[in-house]
Amino acid sequence: MRKPALVLPLVLALAACGGPDDPAVVGDVDPTAAYEVHAWPLPATEGSAQPDMAMTADGRLLLSWISSIPGRRNALQFVSLSTNGRWQSAPRTIAVGETLAANWANIPHITATPDGTLWVHWLQRIGEGYAADIALSRSTDAGFNWSPPVLVNDDGTATEHGFASLWSTGNGALGIAWLDGRANATDADATAHQHAAKAHEHGGRGTQVRAAVFDANLERSGEQVVDPLACDCCQTAVAMTARGPVLFYRDRTDDEIRDIVATRLTDGTWSEPKPVHADGWKIEGCPVNGPSAAADGNNVVVAWYTGANDTPTVLAARSGDAGDSFYPPVVLEQGRPVLGRVAVAVDAHQAWLLWIREDANGQSLWLSRRSPDLQREYQRLQVAELQGRGNATGFPKIVLRGSAAHIVWTDVADGTPRLHGAIVNPTQGS
Repeated sequence: MRKPALVLPLVLALAACGGPDDPAVVGDVDPTAAYEVHAWPLPATEGSAQPDMAMTADGRLLLSWISSIPGRRNALQFVSLSTNGRWQSAPRTIAVGETLAANWANIPHITATPDGTLWVHWLQRIGEGYAADIALSRSTDAGFNWSPPVLVNDDGTATEHGFASLWSTGNGALGIAWLDGRANATDADATAHQHAAKAHEHGGRGTQVRAAVFDANLERSGEQVVDPLACDCCQTAVAMTARGPVLFYRDRTDDEIRDIVATRLTDGTWSEPKPVHADGWKIEGCPVNGPSAAADGNNVVVAWYTGANDTPTVLAARSGDAGDSFYPPVVLEQGRPVLGRVAVAVDAHQAWLLWIREDANGQSLWLSRRSPDLQREYQRLQVAELQGRGNATGFPKIVLRGSAAHIVWTDVADGTPRLHGAIVNPTQGS
C-alpha cells in the first residue's frame, strides 16, 4: 500500500513531541526565504476525516474531526496541541450518535472565544438524505465536559441546514452564520429525504444565509436573514477584521450566476452583499466548492474556485479596507481540472493559500506563499500527493502558529479515510 507522500525536503517531527526542536517554534524570519514541508504526525486514527483547526487566545491549536468506522457510531473528536508543540492528551469525544452526520463537505467547526470557552457545531441528520439540523455546544473546562447541545436553527423543518462559520462576538458569546433550507420545505407530510433531495439535487428556490449570536447560556439573539437566496451547499467563510466579521459565501441570482460575495456585520446589521469579483459563473447546480478567507487587521484575503467560461480556476483577492472593496483577483491555478477546495491564512508577513489539484496523475495538495497584498509569490510548494480521488479527500485546513503553517487534510487508502498533517516553516539556516 502506497503511503501518502509529502514532497520537498522532509524533516520528520520527532514523535510530535515538540519542545526546542518543534519545527513550528522559530523566531521571525524573512518570508522571502525558502520554506520546507515537515511531516506532522497526528493522533487521529483510521476512519478519521472532515478536519477543522483553530487557534486559542493562549496559543493552543485545536484539531477536530469525525471518526467514522464501519459498525460503530460516528464520533466527533478533538485534541489540543500545547504552546510547546505537545499533544495535551489523547483525543476526546465531544459527541457520538447514529444521527451525527459525517459529510465530506458540510463539516463541523471548532473555535475558541477569548475568554477560553471552546465552541463546536455539528450536523444532526433528520431521517435519510441530506436533511439535518445544526447542533451547537460549548466547553468551559478545555473540552473535558461539553454542554447539552442546542439547535442553531429552530425552524423545525426537515430541510438542509449547515455549512456554518463561527466567530467571537466578545463577552464569551459566539456568532454563527449558516445556510438554511427552511424555505424549501413543501407539504407537511413530505419525508425528510424528499425535502432534502429537492434542495440538494434540484437547487430548491430559497436556500437562505442566516446569522445569529449565542451567549454563554446558549441563548439565541439577533437572528436575521443575511441573504434570501444563496448557493445551496457551498461552504461559508468568515474573516475577523479590525472592523468586525466579514462573511463570504457563494451567492445565487435568479439567472443562476453563482459568484462569491462579501458582507460585513456592523452594529448588529449585515451590509448589502457585494461581489468580490464578477466571475459570471452560470451553473444550474451547486458546485459544493465554497470560499475561504482570513484577515490581519483590515487586510482581508479570500480565495475561491470558479468554473466561469468553462475554465477551472482558483482565484484569490485582497481587500485593504476590511472588505468594503476588493482588488482584482490573482490566478493561483487555471486550465487544469483543478478541484479548488481552498484554505487561507494570513498574517502581517504573508498570505498562505492552499488548494487541491486533480489531473491525470491524481490529486495533490498545493500551497502558495505570497506577499500580504498577493502581488508577489514568494514560493509555491507541493505539500502532498494524495491516494484518494473525488469527494473522499474533502477540504484541507490551514492555521498559523508562530512563523509556521499547520496543514491537515483527509486521504483515503484502500477505501479507508485518515487525517494527515504537515508543518511548513523556514528552511533551517535560511
